Amino acid sequence: MQPLLQLELPGIKKLKSGKVREVFDLGEKLLFVATDRISAFDCIMPNGIPRKGEVLTQISYFWFNQTAELVPNHLAAKATDSLPSVLTSYAAQLAGRSMIVKKTNPLAIECVVRGYLCGSGWKDYKKTGAVCGIQLPVGLQDSSRLPQPIFTPATKAETGHDENISFEQACEITGREIAEKARDLSLKIYAFAADYALKRGIIIADTKFEFGLYNGSLILIDEVLTPDSSRFWPADQYQPGRAQPSFDKQFVRDYLETLSWNKQPPAPALPPEVVARTTEKYLEAYQKLTGGGVC
Repeated sequence: MQPLLQLELPGIKKLKSGKVREVFDLGEKLLFVATDRISAFDCIMPNGIPRKGEVLTQISYFWFNQTAELVPNHLAAKATDSLPSVLTSYAAQLAGRSMIVKKTNPLAIECVVRGYLCGSGWKDYKKTGAVCGIQLPVGLQDSSRLPQPIFTPATKAETGHDENISFEQACEITGREIAEKARDLSLKIYAFAADYALKRGIIIADTKFEFGLYNGSLILIDEVLTPDSSRFWPADQYQPGRAQPSFDKQFVRDYLETLSWNKQPPAPALPPEVVARTTEKYLEAYQKLTGGGVC
């Protein structure tokens, strides 16, 4: 199966082409299409991961449905709904990887929740004993489970890395009332999802949520609790004090670290065995979480 790397829909205005997702304008709504592109170290690889876009979309549908009673979301159509007539001629290209959503005003922060100490949080902790201004107990290790999940917002970067910020800085960006509501919702969703996933053999170490304002109310948008926006670890292999095996694109990052590549464009092509194994990891995460195959 060939990965979908680029998508144009003649007659449908494209608003944005991100690292993974294409966003099209449907008038009062938006069409999100997840491609099979994969990025690492802020560079898009020249070859993609077959079915990745399907997995990301179907996992998002799953979690949006699971969390609908906790927080409203931007879904404007179900995964099983028929496409609008303007899109029917593109049905084959959109199958399994598209989502019709409400237009919102996105918050200008990433809402990150960490249940375990890893990634940039681990780096910050080693330097300061804190993450985003939150002081943590001494003696924690790489991948330690935190005493309780913490909310660690970040800036949104169009290019390059998002930057961790304190909660007070987040309040300055969004206003305190909105920041507090986004924090409380993020922690509530994470607690629910982490418990759900753990019963199915997956640790959600951390995750990134996005929220937008719709008719004056805060709703959950973008993708949610996918292997691209979260760190998924196999629970039966968890061992603090080291980096963990994962279901996400860490497998690709680990391969790239073995090369002499300077992490600047152009990125090197991924070998077939890395592509195949990454597809397997994405599919395995979906199947463990939902108990079913990808639509």
